[in-house]
Amino acid sequence: MVMLNEQEIKEVEDILEEYNYNKASIIAIMQDIQKKYRYLPEEVLCYIAKKLKISDAKVYSVATFYENFSLQPKGKYIIKICDGTACHVRKSIPILEEFRNILGLSESKTTTDDMIFTIETVSCLGACGLAPVCTVNDVVHPSMTKDKVRTLINELKEDTKSEN
Repeated sequence: MVMLNEQEIKEVEDILEEYNYNKASIIAIMQDIQKKYRYLPEEVLCYIAKKLKISDAKVYSVATFYENFSLQPKGKYIIKICDGTACHVRKSIPILEEFRNILGLSESKTTTDDMIFTIETVSCLGACGLAPVCTVNDVVHPSMTKDKVRTLINELKEDTKSEN
């Protein structure tokens, strides 16, 4: 197992201190960790289990119970494509396929090698009147088309370039 470096220990300790090492705050602690790393690294989960004096199994049971938690690294931009009934009948699958084609992703490969994009499908985003809809880091993009997919990906790539 990989060990945490000093900087990572400090970052995790800051999160634990914020919650006073309270094991009842495990979900909030994990949310903050996932916000920091974009997923829940195994070594961090083991570290917080030890610090909160709970078993690794208990920590993993929480991490795997809640769908919002991920044990796999995710990209900077998490794109969720709705495939609920309203979106599906308004052709969300071709939208999903366009995202995958542009980014070189598939049902089994959901994150780009450069860790910029992750594509996920969800049952419902609660924006049925805007179908077909997707979100990018929880920002809603309504009435998607293949052209809008290309434009959105190009904008996100430009944003990434300008940050570097």
